[in-house]
Amino acid sequence: MKKTLLLSVLFAFQIIASKAQDVTGILGAFPPELELLKSKMQNKRDTVIAKINFSRGILNGRSIVLAQTGIGKVNAAIATTIMIEHFKPREIVFSGIAGGINPALFPGDIVIGTKVTYHDYGAIEDGGMLYRPTRNPYTMQENPMTFNCDSALIQKAISVAPKLKFSKVKRENGSFLPTITKGIIVTGDVFVSSETATQRLRKDLDAAATEMEGAAVAQTCYQQDVPFLIIRSLSDNANSKAGADMMSFYNIAAENAATLVIAVVGKK
Repeated sequence: MKKTLLLSVLFAFQIIASKAQDVTGILGAFPPELELLKSKMQNKRDTVIAKINFSRGILNGRSIVLAQTGIGKVNAAIATTIMIEHFKPREIVFSGIAGGINPALFPGDIVIGTKVTYHDYGAIEDGGMLYRPTRNPYTMQENPMTFNCDSALIQKAISVAPKLKFSKVKRENGSFLPTITKGIIVTGDVFVSSETATQRLRKDLDAAATEMEGAAVAQTCYQQDVPFLIIRSLSDNANSKAGADMMSFYNIAAENAATLVIAVVGKK
């Protein structure tokens, strides 16, 4: 009888421990993407798990855990998985830079992800790229072609954005406040710096921006039932000038994306 009761109690504790905690997970790929976020944190304390540094603390009144994923899909998936396993966040938000695909957008502008998908997963045939869905390794069922960002988090980002003070972006024709838009973000393990590639991604996937981590975070969250949002500020237009433009706009793009993420995190 006592043994049965003890097992029941332990099982109950396991269920409680496995549930999502009242904490928001925040990820970014590069150190500059996390600098503003870290500087605004209170009661920050660091923990290294599986060679990834996780920072716990309070950001804009909200309990958070923050981590740098590193560049690329595998690094992003590893960090996301470890964050979910150890901290059980109720939601995950990715903050960072991206290359612009939508021709109406320019460096400094911000894309709130509505959907996220891979642009390099599938098959390359004589006629071009054939995009395919990934599969859940447990069920072996196909995942959706595009992963939907959480609608409540999207709405929070849309509602807080007009009230924020973003840094102006200096371009050749003057200084501008960033345009805030919703759109599809596409992910691949390549830095895109080609007009031909941007035209294909716009035509094939209706992409607004391209980067190297978002869909891996999205797939991990989707398969683990964790709501997520990807927010990206453009550092370039993913064209032949992308490398030079990224060096010019990197810091301000990272800062503006983080400004929006801070407001989203604090929104009740």
